[in-house]
Amino acid sequence: MQTILLTGATGYLGSHLASAFVNSGHKVAVLIRKNSNISRISLLLPALQIFNAEDGLDNTFRALGHVNAVVHTATCYGRNGETSFEVFEANTIFPLRLLESAKNFGADNFLNTDTILNEFISTYALSKHQFAEWGKSFANASSIKFINIRLEHIFGPGDDESKFTTHVIRSCLNNVPEIKLTAGEQKRDFVHVDDVVRAYSCLLDKTSELGLGHHEFSIGSGQAVSVREFVNKVHRLTNSRSKLLFGALPYRKNEVMQSQADTSRLEKSGWRCEMSLEQGLKQTIDTEIQK
Repeated sequence: MQTILLTGATGYLGSHLASAFVNSGHKVAVLIRKNSNISRISLLLPALQIFNAEDGLDNTFRALGHVNAVVHTATCYGRNGETSFEVFEANTIFPLRLLESAKNFGADNFLNTDTILNEFISTYALSKHQFAEWGKSFANASSIKFINIRLEHIFGPGDDESKFTTHVIRSCLNNVPEIKLTAGEQKRDFVHVDDVVRAYSCLLDKTSELGLGHHEFSIGSGQAVSVREFVNKVHRLTNSRSKLLFGALPYRKNEVMQSQADTSRLEKSGWRCEMSLEQGLKQTIDTEIQK
């Protein structure tokens, strides 16, 4: 059993991780804000220790005693009108404070959730890359292991409406008249949330086998498909009548045209991607229909 401090537990990935860690018998503490919506973890509350970020990070570590791993998934995408500084504060300053407290209180491992996006595509991506560099610096100068996880495009049942995959699935299911899209030539690695959770669990189990310092892993299916192929697949599986308008939207500045995880290092630790894109989409669509 490990003592795990998890951030972002009220979000999509974090709530799935909280459930998996509890079911694996770990002692799980979650760090949330006082105004956080806890609906995603409401059924787990009896099994969790809850700490409010506003009460001080040092107080959290002091109360927990020895922490085996901090698993950091909290993030701000900047989609709700946040200023550049607010995004920077959430994605760089806050985790830096968290990492410093973890180091000062002797935590063994810090698992950071990073993005595969080009750092200049958005303030979100830039702030995530900046913290990853801070993590590398900390790991090289202290005894804490910094495990940077570059996460590809996660999807699955119940994800947020703001996510591209959810937006496409729900639009097709609702037969909206038109769905405006880019040309869709950019290739993405879509990975199901269940495979992502198993990857985090695998890394937690293997931390003792990693040497001190900085380590980086990519989590994805290891396969890249074009956005056009992804949307067409969703359109077919939902029997949608929506008209797909490829090319109606321009590509973003600094758009990444090819993104595909190199999962070889993760596979050496015993993990394999088990959910194909087709299987994952069918499961996600079926869940949406049953709502």
